[in-house]
Amino acid sequence: MLKGKKIVLGITGSIAAFKACYIIRGLVKKGAEVQVVITPSGKEFITPLTLSTLTRKPVVSEFFSQRDGTWNSHVDLGLWADAMLIAPCTAATLGKMANGIADNMLITTYLSMKAPVFVAPAMDLDMYRHPSTARNMETIKSYGNIIIEPQSGFLASGLEGKGRMEEPEAIVDILDHYFDQSSKPLEGKRIMITAGPTYEKIDPVRFIGNYSSGKMGFALAEECAAKGAEVTLIAGPVALSTVNDHILRIDVESCEDMYNAAITHFASCDAAILCAAVADFRPDHIADRKIKREKDDLVLHLAPTHDIAAELGRIKKQGQVLVGFALETNDEDNNAKSKLERKKLDFIVLNSLRNEGTCFRSDENQIKIISRDGTKEYPKKKKDEVAADIVEELSVVMSN
Repeated sequence: MLKGKKIVLGITGSIAAFKACYIIRGLVKKGAEVQVVITPSGKEFITPLTLSTLTRKPVVSEFFSQRDGTWNSHVDLGLWADAMLIAPCTAATLGKMANGIADNMLITTYLSMKAPVFVAPAMDLDMYRHPSTARNMETIKSYGNIIIEPQSGFLASGLEGKGRMEEPEAIVDILDHYFDQSSKPLEGKRIMITAGPTYEKIDPVRFIGNYSSGKMGFALAEECAAKGAEVTLIAGPVALSTVNDHILRIDVESCEDMYNAAITHFASCDAAILCAAVADFRPDHIADRKIKREKDDLVLHLAPTHDIAAELGRIKKQGQVLVGFALETNDEDNNAKSKLERKKLDFIVLNSLRNEGTCFRSDENQIKIISRDGTKEYPKKKKDEVAADIVEELSVVMSN
């Protein structure tokens, strides 16, 4: 699960510094982006040229670039990273981390870091067992840092060890495992999603439908499954396929079909996302033969279809989460807020046909997420990125 993760790798002045090359290779192989920050003494053991060749990024060492005076922002690095790994970490650096001695670029980056920090100590046995080192180790643990010690790749809670740095492969595996666990907030949850249009028959060859492609709903299904959920996807007639094995797909055609499937499966789900563009009306009579063009006009009498969202809101049990969608053309926010209350939704995703290049048939969308706590606005994004935003909000709601 390191693919796409941004890792700041801090390297200090240890004989084990050469092993950082293997760490970089392991992280890059798993799809991570690595930025090296090295102490001045670290450069005595391994050259920045070697490191920048492996990361394809300039190595950061000083506060200012020696060539043009450009300032290297430790604050920006702290915001950029998904994790910081200090490997190898010397006793001196441990002491500076514990006491906030910001006399080099690595420590200032550490003090600005918003992401989790992993530390792989490397020193001789006597230094490792010295009371000051033990005290510093406990201090940085109390700050929430994760200590990686040489015990077969496990995260150690005690101080036993020989002071040597854990092997690069094990360090990479630890980070991979961390993100694998933390990236599945919906593990064990069952999510139902509706997607696509419905077709309401007029006769054997004609129907009332809409332009929904199902792309948003299918992106949500893949994102929920990637986050650990078991997904039931109730899909109207669309030309899309699923990828994740944890998606159970149920194909339907009409609102009646979707309603029956939704009612059946919602009872056993922890949450439902109603993304389908369901027809509000259907012909009150379906011709059993193709209607011929015999007159200049044709009058269709329409009857309302089931309101799936309202019914699921009515039968929703304590602890179940219900998410709706609102596609509006005018007075968007007020219409969405009204729908949120009437249908007892936990939050609603609003999009508008006034946002050019979004909604039906598009690969992009631009949304607002409206709840009783307020409104969150998002820029125009690819639908898989929009799905990630929606599922992140769902994860927060389900965790409360």
